[in-house]
Amino acid sequence: MPDFAVILPAAGSSSRFGSPLSKLLHPLRDRPVLAWTLARFASRPDVPEIIVVCNDPAAVHACTNSLEPSLRKKVRTNPGGTCRADSVRMGVLASSESIEWVAVHDAARPLASPALIDRTFAAAVKYGAAAAALPAHLTIKQAAGPLPAIAQRTLPRQQLWVMQTPQAMRRRDLREAYANCPIPLAEVTDDVQLLELSGKEVWLVDGEEKNLKITTPLDLQIAQFLMDS
Repeated sequence: MPDFAVILPAAGSSSRFGSPLSKLLHPLRDRPVLAWTLARFASRPDVPEIIVVCNDPAAVHACTNSLEPSLRKKVRTNPGGTCRADSVRMGVLASSESIEWVAVHDAARPLASPALIDRTFAAAVKYGAAAAALPAHLTIKQAAGPLPAIAQRTLPRQQLWVMQTPQAMRRRDLREAYANCPIPLAEVTDDVQLLELSGKEVWLVDGEEKNLKITTPLDLQIAQFLMDS
């Protein structure tokens, strides 16, 4: 497996978490959420570099204390941008040019398994770009505007997938996709969406139910339950 630079966007306000303390610094079992996410990648020999895009470098460095000393040097910080996609762009620009592949992972997904990371990385190397995804189990209606609104149609859920991270691709391809993005970055909700907009193929691999993104206090409780079960 070639080396991957991992970008962890962590510059958001955590407004949906409803707490003055960022969700990433909340304790999950015996350490902060972010510390678990860092450990998922820092322990991998194919990840020599982790860039946490954030607005509080001191807090990030405090989270690295749970890592072995030899692994802490993998972690660097970089300032965030105007939106998530812009923050990822800044992280990619700050990554080492000598590393051909990059992976973007939500800092608030601390439970991604080694197997999930393995298959995402392997698929990216095989196909050029890959992302974890889950089948959409719920019925999805399309409607315009906030509710109440008229349902326009029912989307065929057998063709719908709920996106997760990690998402991995060639560093060069992602940089070019950013440079030629035809829509405002604030409208980009998914990292591989940039590659789709540039005409590149993106392959989906099986995600995991346990790989939840912590956005609310309830999510934190669920993550705790999953770790204890």
